[in-house]
Amino acid sequence: MIRRERKGVVFYHFESLAQYPEVLHAIFTRIGGASQGPFSTLNVGHLVGDEPAAVEANHTIIFRTLNLCREQVVTARQVHGNNVAVVGRREHNTVVPQTDALITQDVGTALLLRFADCLPLLLYDRARKVVALAHVGWRGCVAGVVRNVFQTLQSVFQCKPADFLACLGPAIGPCCYEVGPQLISAVEQAFGTGSGLLLKQPNGRVHFDLPAAVQRQLQTVGVEHIENSGLCTHCRTNEFFSHRAERGNTGRFAAVLALRQTLRNSRKHPI
Repeated sequence: MIRRERKGVVFYHFESLAQYPEVLHAIFTRIGGASQGPFSTLNVGHLVGDEPAAVEANHTIIFRTLNLCREQVVTARQVHGNNVAVVGRREHNTVVPQTDALITQDVGTALLLRFADCLPLLLYDRARKVVALAHVGWRGCVAGVVRNVFQTLQSVFQCKPADFLACLGPAIGPCCYEVGPQLISAVEQAFGTGSGLLLKQPNGRVHFDLPAAVQRQLQTVGVEHIENSGLCTHCRTNEFFSHRAERGNTGRFAAVLALRQTLRNSRKHPI
């Protein structure tokens, strides 16, 4: 990934997506915002106990950093499920209820979701110019949110998986994701026993490889071009919020994805 800083705000770009000027995207860190304490500083989570004014200020910082208008943004009330919504101008400046993945083909519609160990999945269909942003935790992973995203893309836009770039953002890695019987059973049911996604440690405990599980699901549906950030949020709490590492007393970082006019015309458009 490409690390950038703009007026004290730190964010990342994927190398593969950065080659396409019509795609606006960023994975923000926790650095450069207005929040204090465990939410320091660029928290965009409204429901974690942070001061509402600080959260709103942090959203403004993100929008300003990307040259976005607040009214263009669509977000969702994430529930660790597998619901998918196709959105556009009618949904601008709204929160889609009970949804963990957003899809749009509309230039000027910006998708924003929030993370703190779960995996941000960014998708771009280079042939049909469609983008999708998904929040993939273990529950959404085993419930098939990745499969549902591609079923929606194929049924609504006639997309072909081979045309996609898939980018896996910072998430808790297999180095740190110790799991118990409930998750082990769910993963075995979803992927089969002996999948290689449940890693037994020298101390006898088991870790789950969430990025590898998502990558396997992408490959199963036919996606060929996958970029994995390789960044573990649990290991890097200096840059990212981690629900597990910080025992639930933490914020959420933002992922943003949108289609925009090409750079030649960008001055005429907000994004």
